[in-house]
Amino acid sequence: MALDRWIALVLLGVCLAYGYAAWFTMDAGLAPFMRRAPIWPSTFPKVLSILGIVTSLVILLGLEKGEAKTGDIDYRRLGDYHLGQALMLLALMVAYALCLRPLGFLISTVAFLALGSAILGERKWHVMILIAGVATLVVWYLVQQVLGIYLRPLPGFIGG
Repeated sequence: MALDRWIALVLLGVCLAYGYAAWFTMDAGLAPFMRRAPIWPSTFPKVLSILGIVTSLVILLGLEKGEAKTGDIDYRRLGDYHLGQALMLLALMVAYALCLRPLGFLISTVAFLALGSAILGERKWHVMILIAGVATLVVWYLVQQVLGIYLRPLPGFIGG
């Protein structure tokens, strides 16, 4: 079996477990007044699990296969791809998750976006930091003010 089908099989198992949790365990603790709502907290996980199961089955059954294109990834030649960049981005994501609470949302997200774009090859630091700062402020404003979800903007020692 090809590498993409093995990955699809693993993802199918994850989506089935996630779907079981979404369909059978998440709704058990709902308050009575929420049971009459048209959209429950488990609605989005249910949709995600169904989409994940369908996508995994499409890959497992080979329905997406057409003719091999020159842009397809050949798992036998993984050394020819930019694995270093991918691993550095994964490490940066882990560092972002670990720094989010102690450094605050604004500093962590600007650093993550700027360093991520630098890893991917952008060299104009003034452009990277400007775009990362604007994007971070827009997301923070939407989450904090529009949705009403508190995000600690700054580190605790500064007053966040």
